[in-house]
Amino acid sequence: MSYFTFLRENARWLSSSYLLAVFSGFGQTFFISLSAGDLRAEFGLTHGELGLLYMLATLGSALILPYVGKSLDHFPVQKIALVVMAGLAVFCLAMAHTFAVWTVAVAFFGLRLCGQGMMTHTSITAAGRWFSAQRGRAVSIAMLGFPTAEALFPLCFVVLSNTIGWRGAWTASSLVLVIVAIPVMMILLAKERTPSAAEIASTKAEGRQWTRKEAVLDPRFWLVSLGINAPAFIATAIFFHQVYLVELRGWSLEVFASAFFLMAAGVVCASLAIGPLIDRFSARQLLPYALLPLALACLVLAHFEAQVAAFVFLGLVGISHGFNGTLVGAFWPEVYGTMHMGAIRAVAFSIMVFASAAGPGLVGWLIDIGVAFDSQIVGMGLYCLVFSSVLAAMSRAYARS
Repeated sequence: MSYFTFLRENARWLSSSYLLAVFSGFGQTFFISLSAGDLRAEFGLTHGELGLLYMLATLGSALILPYVGKSLDHFPVQKIALVVMAGLAVFCLAMAHTFAVWTVAVAFFGLRLCGQGMMTHTSITAAGRWFSAQRGRAVSIAMLGFPTAEALFPLCFVVLSNTIGWRGAWTASSLVLVIVAIPVMMILLAKERTPSAAEIASTKAEGRQWTRKEAVLDPRFWLVSLGINAPAFIATAIFFHQVYLVELRGWSLEVFASAFFLMAAGVVCASLAIGPLIDRFSARQLLPYALLPLALACLVLAHFEAQVAAFVFLGLVGISHGFNGTLVGAFWPEVYGTMHMGAIRAVAFSIMVFASAAGPGLVGWLIDIGVAFDSQIVGMGLYCLVFSSVLAAMSRAYARS
């Protein structure tokens, strides 16, 4: 079917995947980190201490994610979405009422588990399972939710924070979830998607249906994970310490927040471009190119201090996120099948959460002991270049099998 016919006939389910990704923004690092300066000031924390707290909370959510994530194999998406969004609203409110360091840790944990973890997992897993012949396009549309949040949420938070305080901004976030997100999602997900006869007839053979145990015992699974999760580590680390970066460069935080619009544009363009390419070629064939935009982004940020570098950096990060996120969303069901995809992707996503957890803590600790932020960013870029060759080898290995 044509692209526009596909959009029209599947608007309900594509919209639900997209909106789950949008509202996951309340639990993403680019949003949470906007409160980092206020949290450090109010609770007397250093960069490293706050990063460590964030890392431990995120690691805790990663440990739980494989167990709660497989619920998508057993319960309707509507029920999972309702529980997760309600939980995210509760933890947004918890962040607004933090009164001690341990309450900050609890809020971090809940925001990461419900927002970054389960809402993202539900969005991409549902899109990958609902569609097969058009999986690349479906996942690319779901991925558009992330740049939407990145474009709107940071600037809205900065404006609200300047008006009603950072605690008031978190309260407003909770209200948006309860008043807007939950009712809309319940309407969209009231009907479960079933493939049409024509779609079933045109669907490519899925091949072997791996169990979660078989997938995690496959060495290729872990080598690919070390590569494709580099963006989670790098972007989370830099975004979490964006206030420090802005102070270091002498930039304006408001201008930096506005640059997320360019990042959003990069995600949109890359997602829309990569989706049809995945359907035409395969996610496996495109895997070796996943890290190249991020490598270039790191090198730009490390070597240029003018404010325009922030826009170039975030634009390239957006391209990386759009390319990598859509690619990964289609890659796992392509190589391991869809029957146990909720359980398999929960493990894969847990690894991603571990990577995103390690970034803020490690980088914060290195800042505290005097390692230059620019040197760290260069190291991140070199990692991406090295693992591009590893992903190329893994692509060939999957082809041989």
